[in-house]
Amino acid sequence: MSPVIKGEARRHQLVTTYGVGSVVALGDESFMVAGLEYWQVGDEPNIHEPRLERELRVQGFVDPPASGDDRRPDIPVVRFPDMHSCPECKRLALHDRFTSYDGNRCGVCEELLIPSRFVVACQNGHIDDFPYFRWVHAGSRPTGDEHELRLETSGTTASLRDVVVSCSCGQEMSLDGAFRAAALRGVATCTGRSPWLRSKTAGCKEVPRTLQRGASNAWYPLLRSALSIPPWSEAAFQKINRHWWVLRAVPEDALGDTLRGLFGDKMGGFSLGDLVDAVMLRKRDLGDDGQMRGESGIRQEEYEALSRGRVETPSRQDFVCEPVGITDTTLTRWFRRVMSVTRLREVRALESFTRVLPPGPADGPERRAALCESDIGWLPAIEVQGEGVFLAVDQDRLARWETDPAVVQRVRPIHDRYRARFAALKKDPDREVTPRLVLLHTLAHLLILQWSLDCGYPTAALRERIYAGPTMAGILIYTATTDSAGSLGGVVGLSEPKRLQRAMAEMAERSAWCSSDPLCSESTAAGVDSLNLAACHACTLLPEVSCEEMNVLLDRATVVDTPGAPPIGFLEGKYD
Repeated sequence: MSPVIKGEARRHQLVTTYGVGSVVALGDESFMVAGLEYWQVGDEPNIHEPRLERELRVQGFVDPPASGDDRRPDIPVVRFPDMHSCPECKRLALHDRFTSYDGNRCGVCEELLIPSRFVVACQNGHIDDFPYFRWVHAGSRPTGDEHELRLETSGTTASLRDVVVSCSCGQEMSLDGAFRAAALRGVATCTGRSPWLRSKTAGCKEVPRTLQRGASNAWYPLLRSALSIPPWSEAAFQKINRHWWVLRAVPEDALGDTLRGLFGDKMGGFSLGDLVDAVMLRKRDLGDDGQMRGESGIRQEEYEALSRGRVETPSRQDFVCEPVGITDTTLTRWFRRVMSVTRLREVRALESFTRVLPPGPADGPERRAALCESDIGWLPAIEVQGEGVFLAVDQDRLARWETDPAVVQRVRPIHDRYRARFAALKKDPDREVTPRLVLLHTLAHLLILQWSLDCGYPTAALRERIYAGPTMAGILIYTATTDSAGSLGGVVGLSEPKRLQRAMAEMAERSAWCSSDPLCSESTAAGVDSLNLAACHACTLLPEVSCEEMNVLLDRATVVDTPGAPPIGFLEGKYD
């Protein structure tokens, strides 16, 4: 029997929106994307980014097949949820209990079956059907051998009180209160089910939560990304990427013969010596030493590469970054260096996902669901091309600003609340929330909002990358997208000194007053876990795809002086 195509999705959505374990509505049916073992995408990864491979301990990455690509099989899905109802006869049962002649119709009424609107999930990533039988019989002992469920809606209101589940034994119960945090305590326990893996059910101590089948909190992706930077962005290193897991074990004296056997005469314009040198350099600087650099290590390498720059050469390269001469005293007061990044490649990989709550730095491995049951050596990813502008903040001015007692006092509540988030989980915080981090993050948000007006890109097409640390102080704003919006030149043009100066002036003026002021500027606790101060949707917050920190750790008053807040704006003349 040949596979049946149930629907289509864009390639990047299979990493960012409809990845492994997510529930996808396809026509009148509902399915879940199957685990990686079932993706028949070939034996070898076709995307490589050495630094990210080292960090995630994989051999490479695979881009999901595009719809209509006859050379690669489609992504498999499994039916989920299993519970369905008939809108005509009101039966509620598992999908395979309906006698259906075309796969999704009631055998009695011939009406299209409706997938259950409700599912249950726990914070450990497990998901299952809503326990209708247990819900309707809660507090009572089922009698008899036959129990047929019905799902009826009165239609008088849109509340759950009018959605009633009844059983042939006479019991009935509305779904009122089913979404309360502890609604299923004493009714049902988490089954530990992972339908995308088709593994055996295992027990779980978490109390499940009722969710809407297509709710955003039913699947949160955990994405990891890295920029391609020199020397790994150069053509010679790209040439050896595909065969690295063979070349890494070859002794130096045998490299020449091995490379000749792998490539023959097809060396892409490189000499044998060039490729040998590339292999040796990668072994030395990016070897499998067992040391995890972590996110801060990846950022440090990128920050240094962006600060150094890289001129364009005749050979193919994925990273071109050249300095912009800034002589205007207004800009040099704030920025030590402005770099025009005319060519940029980013690899975004799906490492895991969570349910109920978004992934956070305090999460342990038990909170992050597995994409597969065995180590297959690769992860799904997309590579995107783009452009951007890198701004390195003046270190002397930053040192004066971040040691100002008023600045320290202003940011301390965010720092304390961030630590409290980890303390509630009995874990140590993964980092310090410093004035530098809050300033750079907020500045990036305000510039993205300003540049989206100046260059015509939608805000969601611009992204931030924050470099904040003891030796780092910079922001990269770029347009790495999978469509043509990433290479139109609009953002690079904003690095021109006169345009940048005008954008900074307009940004400062717009940010000094928010349409929600004085409520916004005088806020002492805003955002998730109260991790924002003066920041709201009218002035600072961005679409989630543009922000690295889920729209927290923001304070407009750190960038410009605002009413109701101490005068500590980094851009103001006080710190000249």
